Amino acid sequence: MIPPVLRQTLLAAAVLVSLQPGAALADRVTVFAAASMTNALQEIEQLFEADTGHDLVVSLAGSSALARQIQQGAPADVFISANSDWMDALESDGLIQPGTRVDLLGNRIVLVAHGSVAAPSDIGQISPELDLAALLDGGKLAMALIEAVPAGIYGKAALSRLGLWNSVAADVAQTDNVRAALALVATGEAPYGIVYATDAAADDAVAILGVFPEDSHPPVIYPAARIAGRAAQAPTDFMDFLRGPDARRVFEQQGFTVLDR
Repeated sequence: MIPPVLRQTLLAAAVLVSLQPGAALADRVTVFAAASMTNALQEIEQLFEADTGHDLVVSLAGSSALARQIQQGAPADVFISANSDWMDALESDGLIQPGTRVDLLGNRIVLVAHGSVAAPSDIGQISPELDLAALLDGGKLAMALIEAVPAGIYGKAALSRLGLWNSVAADVAQTDNVRAALALVATGEAPYGIVYATDAAADDAVAILGVFPEDSHPPVIYPAARIAGRAAQAPTDFMDFLRGPDARRVFEQQGFTVLDR
């Protein structure tokens, strides 16, 4: 039996806690995001949790794998894809909360080399004149899955548009996501690779040799949206945070172009 005075004290304490900003709303937010956002989201996770009190859980992988997991019922609250097609697929399935989709970020596709590879220090903008097959010289070109993962799709599109794909297709080493392709180059298992500019900037073991022209591939756009049927407030808080000044600073420092204001 709790004495009346103690009962009143506990009740008062509970009321005070419930009145603390964000205390009653603190919740877990599960975010499925493209692997190329790894570094940015590691920093944003700390900032968001400190700002809101919510617990942010981030699952990073290729956008195709994440989208398929959501289609199969994985409990994601927010999805950030590295291209529009996979977000379109979820939207067509009725899995995106209407009115929450935004084009958040932009990026560039680049050709990178392992630091020890003897290669031109700066090709500049990649053109059809580049003899990429000769540059590979029997080595592998690391790319994310060319038929499913956005970085691989963009990379193949650029190589095809420039007339370079057929000469190197047999030498492509495909990986489940773009960070795995970056790792192949960083460790020297593949001398060259095609990744996002932000990935290349995140690893000192690789060097950017050249940038693919923007008109050689579809625009690299990262849409973000809430998943339909999930708890409203915490995911909404995270979507708002993604478009706020703290997240913007992180994204720009990582080399992304912020599209949504």
